[in-house]
Amino acid sequence: MGKLDGKVAVITGGSAGMGLATARLFLREGATVIVTGRDEAALEAAKRDLGGGAEIVRCDNSKVADIESLSAYVETKHGRVDIVFANAGGGRPALFEHTSEDDFDFMIDTNFKGAYFTVQKLLPLVKAGASVILNTSTLSTQGRPYVSVYSAAKAAIRSLARSLSVELSERGIRVNALAPGYIDTDQARKVGMSEEMIEQTKIQVHAQVPMHRSGTVDEIANAVLFLASHDSAYVTGIELCVDGGWAQV
Repeated sequence: MGKLDGKVAVITGGSAGMGLATARLFLREGATVIVTGRDEAALEAAKRDLGGGAEIVRCDNSKVADIESLSAYVETKHGRVDIVFANAGGGRPALFEHTSEDDFDFMIDTNFKGAYFTVQKLLPLVKAGASVILNTSTLSTQGRPYVSVYSAAKAAIRSLARSLSVELSERGIRVNALAPGYIDTDQARKVGMSEEMIEQTKIQVHAQVPMHRSGTVDEIANAVLFLASHDSAYVTGIELCVDGGWAQV
């Protein structure tokens, strides 16, 4: 018997990395899983990876019309949502003085706007007892170069989790944030970092992390499962940091 038997879960940005690992785990725990993403090739790869067990929906979460289409699909197919993992996001690292308006709009739209409207448009389908999990970042509480807009967007999502945990409590909906630290994914390669830059960054970050390593996508998935399941029935409004202690000490 799985922890998510009979549950309907929507995972945005689920075609790779933390979202894909969470989709795998949710399927093993008995959930019906809808995975979204905007890259067709990545979605096809995810479909193969998940063995056809998940439903794949193309959705650019920076576009409200796409999110509305996702909501319509879920309503037609399932009529409800029990778990929302608003995970989709992305960054374009750049120094403050070199960040363009296009970079700014991309990061705000992909991260904060996407999470905001994903929850809003799915909300009519979200029933009492449901769990909403918003993906933030420990960078929202740290001062780091190259990530001023990304960090601000993630801080806004943390604030949103606080507001929604109060606003939706009367509906019996729990809202929490999950803050990953430095996690081994392909995100750095996607934004153009070379292998040498990635290794140098790892060395610098691992020296600051009390556990002296990166986290894994499976460790993130386990934390999402906790927030999604009855194990966290009396938990709402928090930000669960999964960062090896990086932002805690």
